[in-house]
Amino acid sequence: MNRLLIVSNRLPVNVIKKQEELQIKPSIGGLATGLGSFYKSYKSTWIGWPGVKTEDIRGREKDVESELKKENCYPVFLAKNNIENYYHGFCNKTIWPLFHYLVQYTRYDNNLWKSYKEVNESFCEAVCKVAEQGDIIWIHDYQLMLLPELIRERKPDATIGFFLHIPFPSYEIFRLLPWRNEIMDGLLGADLVGFHTYGYARHFLESVSRLTGYEQSFGQITAGNRAIKADIFPMGIDYKRFSDAANDSGVQKEIKKIRKKIGERKLILSFDRLDYTKGIPPRLESYDLFLENNPEYKEKVTFIMVAVPSRTGIDQYRQLKRQVDELAGKINGKHATVGWTPIWYLYRTLPFSTLLALYNASDVALITPARDGMNLIAKEFIATKNDGKGVLILSEMAGAAEELGEAVIVNPNNKEEVANALKEALMMPEEEQIERNKIMQKRLLRYNVSRWADDFMEGVQSIKEIQQELSARILTHNMKNNLINNYLKSSRRLILLDYDGTLTYFTKNPKKAKPDKELLELLKMLAGETKNEVVIISGRDKETLDNWFCNLDADLVAEHGAWIKEKDKDWGMIEPLKNDWKEEIRPFLERYVDRTPGSFIEEKEFSLVWHYRKVDPELATLRAGKLKNDLLHITANLYLTVLEGSKVIEIKNSSINKGRAASYFISKNERDFILAAGDDWTDEDVFDVLPDIAYSIKVGLSPSKARFNVGDVGDVRSLLKDLIDNKTK
Repeated sequence: MNRLLIVSNRLPVNVIKKQEELQIKPSIGGLATGLGSFYKSYKSTWIGWPGVKTEDIRGREKDVESELKKENCYPVFLAKNNIENYYHGFCNKTIWPLFHYLVQYTRYDNNLWKSYKEVNESFCEAVCKVAEQGDIIWIHDYQLMLLPELIRERKPDATIGFFLHIPFPSYEIFRLLPWRNEIMDGLLGADLVGFHTYGYARHFLESVSRLTGYEQSFGQITAGNRAIKADIFPMGIDYKRFSDAANDSGVQKEIKKIRKKIGERKLILSFDRLDYTKGIPPRLESYDLFLENNPEYKEKVTFIMVAVPSRTGIDQYRQLKRQVDELAGKINGKHATVGWTPIWYLYRTLPFSTLLALYNASDVALITPARDGMNLIAKEFIATKNDGKGVLILSEMAGAAEELGEAVIVNPNNKEEVANALKEALMMPEEEQIERNKIMQKRLLRYNVSRWADDFMEGVQSIKEIQQELSARILTHNMKNNLINNYLKSSRRLILLDYDGTLTYFTKNPKKAKPDKELLELLKMLAGETKNEVVIISGRDKETLDNWFCNLDADLVAEHGAWIKEKDKDWGMIEPLKNDWKEEIRPFLERYVDRTPGSFIEEKEFSLVWHYRKVDPELATLRAGKLKNDLLHITANLYLTVLEGSKVIEIKNSSINKGRAASYFISKNERDFILAAGDDWTDEDVFDVLPDIAYSIKVGLSPSKARFNVGDVGDVRSLLKDLIDNKTK
């Protein structure tokens, strides 16, 4: 097994300085708890901040590094200013609220962004010091979203996975971030980007499409000459740890103490960090409503609310603390009786044994975050229920809701619904409780934290294998030299070149994709060589090709092969064609244009083209799929073909394709060198008819009949320039 480098903001241990003594203590963070047992089962090193400011250990960095090495950890040292601006600043005042849809709390500050970049660069330095060939680098969470690309720049062949533990927001939220492009580039430096839920992955892929224009299929993104995968890995828990610990004698003793205090009353548990994403005030108000609507439950239930202190230096958290304190006091003052307090409010961190006892003793767990990446507490509660009794009320806004469908799922903003759910939970028969919980327990036992991590590791290896398969087809330096040598030795050459996406980049408006001076000069020199026959074989109409390339000594093919113009000849056709079918199809396409803002129809002599490059990506996908299906039915008996190109759908005669046009030029003369380049599936017809000696090149990394792939238009131009330069040397 390759060595694993786990990289996160915090290490699973903290360095604590007491007077002059350095102590190492376990961290209580969620990631540290979740991966703590897993990472020790691998040959691994954990890289992160050790929890102590650089100023406090100045001159003793080597001592800290030496102590942490015993725990398979490597430190990233951060100064007080960076901790303040990076962690308390950009991470928790910008990314955290924005990704949880709390735009009103989001702060956009360039100084905080600058610190975020600096700290990510510090992490990059640390990783590059430790990383060796063959290591798997697994980066965690929103604090380090720039890190994958920073490492990729230093180590292009590195194996990098990234997992986001919080929600990835919709594009409409993500686009508010001034540094959205930099964040996206950072994430796309990874080979695999993982999320808890399908919704988060879908939002990410939508942002990729809108911000970069990269194509994706089934979560595989083609970014230049790299394939990147976005996939779903719902994080599990160490199920046995919670299940087995519930039977511990110390925990059982705690349970008896709790039950003795509660008596016969039903126990409702709420356990969270005190964070504005957890929906604590609406939860309290829902409990208040429950007591108002169901006075028969007064003195028969106790609500234990544990709020663990969090980010106490941030204003919104201090305000939240005051709000929760006041609400809890108000509800207790309103409903309490002699000998009964409706809410037991604990603002503290609890020992693990006490937490387990509360899980086990509770009849109901009320977990209603406003938005939560996963929420492992819900899973931990279910894991402790060895007798199967107990009811989980869970917010539909938590990632865990997708796995724990047998829980009572609620909208946390609907106080009436939450209040009704409390009554439903308290009245639920034990048989139903057991039946629901057993289903969830089996699922959580199967997909525990180790299975989650193993699946992610397998996902990383899988995308690397795909990359290796694709790289085997990439036109390498040696392959290019071989191609050039064969070109130089040959005397009868045929060069078949697609235009859009092959010789020039796509634009939002295809009418503006006019060839630039550099390209025209390149083609002029290539076509001017007497041994060369250059054919530009395009889907564009003949008038446009005439206008652009009339001064070239080259052959032209228009409308995917409907028209051919050889040097010093007029346009002609391989066979007579009819276009009367357009009258039937045009009105149908016009209806789609009317319903799809940004789309338009291009009419060629023997084809109709629906363009949707400027359409909203999600709407474009929806409309294009439906249009293609509708057209296939309409054209079934009309001897027409429906072609799907890059952001276009074209309808033309079935007898027309680029392959027939290519065959015409191939058969004209004996050839000892043939080169063909194209970028979309209309060019596959060309690759299909080429003889074995031909060099066929697909622009992009998608599967193809071509022998070789190159990354983009720049690679094609570079190759053509090398042919010319080597010829003239």
